[in-house]
Amino acid sequence: MRLAGSPDITGSYGGGGGWFPGIFTGQKSGTLYHAYFYLWFSSMAMIPPRNFPPRRPRIRENVNEAIRVREVRAVFPDGSVEIMPTQAAIRRAQELGLDLILIAPTAEPPVAKAMDYGQWQYENKKKQHEAKRKQHVIQVKELKFRPNTDDHDYEFKKNHAIRFLGEGNRVKAVVQFRGREIAHVDLGKKLLVRFAQDLQAHGTVEAQPRLEGRNAHVIISPVKAVTKDHKDKAPHPPQSNPQQSPSAH
Repeated sequence: MRLAGSPDITGSYGGGGGWFPGIFTGQKSGTLYHAYFYLWFSSMAMIPPRNFPPRRPRIRENVNEAIRVREVRAVFPDGSVEIMPTQAAIRRAQELGLDLILIAPTAEPPVAKAMDYGQWQYENKKKQHEAKRKQHVIQVKELKFRPNTDDHDYEFKKNHAIRFLGEGNRVKAVVQFRGREIAHVDLGKKLLVRFAQDLQAHGTVEAQPRLEGRNAHVIISPVKAVTKDHKDKAPHPPQSNPQQSPSAH
């Protein structure tokens, strides 16, 4: 039995037509597969299409029409600087095949420069990379000692501390006490005091050695390099004038 308007899905392999012959007649072994296929096909037809909203065009901030101020101090490649309405500055930049980029929005009036947007992005990324490369993150380098550390090990770790301080990092010297060594805390503190005194030319002690649990430690910060501008500016003694007035006889 078939409803009016519905497709004819019955039939057989030997003839009879229809979309899927032999599904409901049970004449062949493959009819079950055909029934599953028809059910899957019907369910897929009932799924509504996924309507994604169209992508919005990406607006470049502070570039051309995205500049919201009325007038700007426009700088052009020929070196001319002129205070003019923003739209007029944009038209003039586009006539030169360039973009108008707002480079100083907080100025009065804001400063805009006519240049290629891709080149401006490249220069900005290059400046950020250089600033990040020159930026130095101060780290705390930890050196561990024992109360009975021998001289060879002590000198080895002291040289490491000198190198760390020279690189601008802080050094944390830690003396660990294990088992009955906690009864000799004075030996560990003497070692830390000696360590701090040996590094006076390279760093300054932030605080006196102190004991926390089974560890005694001291932190040493690097000495700031003295620049030429901060050198001794003691006034020079006035030089005597060789041409003195003759004394009255």
